[in-house]
Amino acid sequence: MKLISGTAHPKLAQDIASVMGLPLCDATVNTFPDGESFVQIKESIRGADAFIIQPTCPPTNHNLMELLVMVDAVRRASASRITAVMPFYGYARQDRKDKPRVPITSKLVANLLTAAGVNRILTMDLHAAQIQGFFEIPVDHLHSLPVLVKHLKEKYVHNMDNLVVVSPDIGGVKNAKSYANVLGTELAIVAKQRISATEVDAHAVIGNVDGKDVLMIDDMTESGGTLCAAAKILKEHGAARIFAGVSHGVLNDKARARLADSPIECLLTSDSVPMAYGDNVDTVSIAPLLAQAIANIHNNDSVTHLFEI
Repeated sequence: MKLISGTAHPKLAQDIASVMGLPLCDATVNTFPDGESFVQIKESIRGADAFIIQPTCPPTNHNLMELLVMVDAVRRASASRITAVMPFYGYARQDRKDKPRVPITSKLVANLLTAAGVNRILTMDLHAAQIQGFFEIPVDHLHSLPVLVKHLKEKYVHNMDNLVVVSPDIGGVKNAKSYANVLGTELAIVAKQRISATEVDAHAVIGNVDGKDVLMIDDMTESGGTLCAAAKILKEHGAARIFAGVSHGVLNDKARARLADSPIECLLTSDSVPMAYGDNVDTVSIAPLLAQAIANIHNNDSVTHLFEI
């Protein structure tokens, strides 16, 4: 087995390697002055089972291209199998034609990865689970839910009887319902209207949150607009403590400022991307989860129990 890290999230790659008790493969991955990616594998990987760890988070185009170049280098170095470990799958939100004459870019990314030589995909909490069907190769789709729920119970919420799980928009109901089922709580929904890519208007709450602790669930947040707008209206409807849980904290500076000024006590997220940090952001490591999945794939063992909710 060879673990190879790109430059997107080297800390996560090192954490996975540490959990597994393995060194990262000696490789040079950098950028020429003109912006082109360069990769050189510094040790023999002939016949190896190669796992390339590279979330395609912002800068998405660069990290995706770097991953494709790494795959090509590993394939030409005669690795026996190449698994792309993508905790965060960029372009996942462009999974359908919702307007005339627009691309389905998540399908294009799937085609590019397969054409480059990837034999298997290991990812987590896709924006739409149907993206697995865009691939003609095996896809292992993990969930951060067990990791985040365990941390929530241990550190923040000890009384589940007063907790309500909330979906901050209609599209996230299925994901929120999974959390509500696991936690044994009621479910509420915030109705919203998107004004722009960064601005959201939340205008109604379906369900009772008066006097309740609230856990808002979403697959990812970037600008923080949806979560902060939902938190404001939940507070107006009598919510006591408000927490948010997202699989991917793709946070920018605007999101961190919004979260700091919002009623959200804590944003609980995984370390699938390196920008998941902030004053009231609690990041939980998914390195043990990914390490177990990698070990099972390498040993041809089942990974079903890892992505069952």
